[in-house]
Amino acid sequence: MDYRQTDILMPAEPIPASLQQLRYLPRPLYGQERTLPNQAIARPHRHPWVQFSYALTGVIEVRTASGRFMAPPQQAVWVPAGVEHGVRSSPDAQIRSLYIDVSALPEAPTVCRVVIVDRLLRELIREFSLLPVLYEREGAQGRLVQVLLDRLLAAPESGLILPWPSDPRLLQVCEQLQAHPSGDWSLQDLAEQQGLSEKTLSRLFRQQTGLTFRVWRQRLRVMSALPLLERHERVTDVALACGYDSMSAFVAAFRDLMGQTPGEFFRRPLGPLDE
Repeated sequence: MDYRQTDILMPAEPIPASLQQLRYLPRPLYGQERTLPNQAIARPHRHPWVQFSYALTGVIEVRTASGRFMAPPQQAVWVPAGVEHGVRSSPDAQIRSLYIDVSALPEAPTVCRVVIVDRLLRELIREFSLLPVLYEREGAQGRLVQVLLDRLLAAPESGLILPWPSDPRLLQVCEQLQAHPSGDWSLQDLAEQQGLSEKTLSRLFRQQTGLTFRVWRQRLRVMSALPLLERHERVTDVALACGYDSMSAFVAAFRDLMGQTPGEFFRRPLGPLDE
């Protein structure tokens, strides 16, 4: 996924001044559609509140030191407070972000993760985005916020996570593979580039990512395909662009990770929020 070369995902505008200047959230849950620009902030940054971001259209990717977290429509990325991260998005992405005071969700996850946004959760986010910034803490508005917070916590994980290494040698390998997902380097080829044995590089992959080289590269390639598929490019073309010799091999790899074929995944019916 070389964004500079493929232009699949691109850095967006600088961090909005209105968010950058906030020292605390005006309410425990913040993110109204009209008052807060929803933009992808590519440069590394952090904030003292939880961030929950997903795209109505397009694909977003959150990068941290520990992984790459990708969310196509119907999924979202959960970023804990204090975690340094950058966000990239496809050019046509319409992003919705919620910012949550840590006191509102003391049991919130402490690591980044990708979760599924079902129809109910999308509708709750849509309704919340129409509330005033200083919504009423009590009454109907306060109850809506509490239900939304409960549903955010209950959202199941999707698994669209690519673990990222810290070892400088393996880091170079992973960056090379991400920049060129169609590259056909073998594990031995990559090991020789780093002056390592194939066995050592294989061990590093397991130690640093928890995955074998084959599984890690397959996950990278499938995740690299998501922005292209979301733009309705032909599956055959996407398969070739992501390093597969045949469409059938790509579809099988996609199903292994996503649980559905590319056609089934992107035909899934959407709710009113996405219309």
